[in-house]
Amino acid sequence: MRLILPEDEPSTRIGYTGNRLDRRGETRGDAAWAANQRARADARFLLFSGDKAIVSMRGCGRVTAALSPTAAAAFGIVGEPVLLGFEPEGAVRQVPSGPAPWFGAAVAAAPEAIEASGIHKLFDMRTVVLSGAIDREEAGALAQARSLLLWHENHGFCAKCGAPTVMSSAGYRRDCPACGAQHFPRTDPVVIMLITRGDRCLLGRQARFAPGMYSCLAGFLEPGETIEDAVRRETFEEAHIRVGRVGYFASQPWPFPSTLMIGMIGEALDEAIVCDEAELEDCRWFSREEVRQMHAERHPDGLTVPKPIAIAHHLTKAFIEAE
Repeated sequence: MRLILPEDEPSTRIGYTGNRLDRRGETRGDAAWAANQRARADARFLLFSGDKAIVSMRGCGRVTAALSPTAAAAFGIVGEPVLLGFEPEGAVRQVPSGPAPWFGAAVAAAPEAIEASGIHKLFDMRTVVLSGAIDREEAGALAQARSLLLWHENHGFCAKCGAPTVMSSAGYRRDCPACGAQHFPRTDPVVIMLITRGDRCLLGRQARFAPGMYSCLAGFLEPGETIEDAVRRETFEEAHIRVGRVGYFASQPWPFPSTLMIGMIGEALDEAIVCDEAELEDCRWFSREEVRQMHAERHPDGLTVPKPIAIAHHLTKAFIEAE
């Protein structure tokens, strides 16, 4: 059977997916090389104060999260920066020494000191993307940086023996000097699925959602489970709906803190919903016309779907465009 790949790649249109940095994983194990990259005057730093990114508002309406080494030093970098990668070939900013390295780092400066000059502002990760203030490539790199920095923040001790660990491989590993264990950043896979039955789809809402917003069902993949079986299990657990055929749609890095959302489409085998009230506030079937109204924010009951930052928006958009 001939393998046919789709021409369209929906993942490229979703929030946090524009990262074009060349990660150069084959070289970052060289500590001396990594130190030389950090010392380059053309390096760029994505900086975080707590869970918020520092963004420069300099001149001509240009907004960027990629800051100079001078700015990074002024805010006081905490610990060792993480090497994110290098600007891709053909990037606007080219230097004689080759593509410039990008780093992620936390800073010591207080939030009020960072914003005091009016040049820099703090934005949470959702606002950075929803505002459209920075380009999607920087937003994708910010997601990479935030996930890695949070991992380091939360894994300072060895899970095997409890001793303090040290950063290595330019930020992509932590080593335990006491027992020799090596620890690597983790990404937690989550299935998020649009379940359909004819011209209707299954959507639910959690109590924490914005008023009136419904989204696709979702849940963490469990050990020893295929993606397809996770879709079937989670749908049955949350709505008591059995699912037959399952197919892949798109994926999305979700830096809250470090998740990979795996967008799937499934076909329901029945339609009688029994909502798991511990997980969902409500769960119901929506017609294609209702979902179209929700996207346009003109549903008669004021119901909506997630914003374009989220993969659920694109799953439901694919459903209304499938006629």
